[in-house]
Amino acid sequence: MSTIIVTNIKATGETASRAVSGVAAAWVNFNGTGTVAVRDSNGNISSISDNGTGDYTSNFTSGFSAVDYAGTTSSSWDTVTSGVINFNRAVGSSGYSTTSLFRMQNVVVDSTTNRTGLDVDYLYAVFHGDLA
Repeated sequence: MSTIIVTNIKATGETASRAVSGVAAAWVNFNGTGTVAVRDSNGNISSISDNGTGDYTSNFTSGFSAVDYAGTTSSSWDTVTSGVINFNRAVGSSGYSTTSLFRMQNVVVDSTTNRTGLDVDYLYAVFHGDLA
């Protein structure tokens, strides 16, 4: 495979160019119910893991150079459930996900102390940062 080094990129059909540093290093859309499965990704997701109810890990094909990359997650479901919150779960001694994986968890918040994990139909995650 060849490597092309550029500062800006403009895709076919686009009218404006953008900085390459703004292009996602990884993204994934996956099913979070039953047997979890990737629906689509940009190819930098090697696999996803189901760690328990509402608890998932995205594993990167090419890891990040540092743990301070940006990960944005969201989720949705076919059946309406109120009070669902999607958040990152700290992994490892640094308090962040590692350079090779990102863990996310979905919960239903019934009160300030009662948080129950929830499997959802659709999970989305986008990651920005420098790859190693």
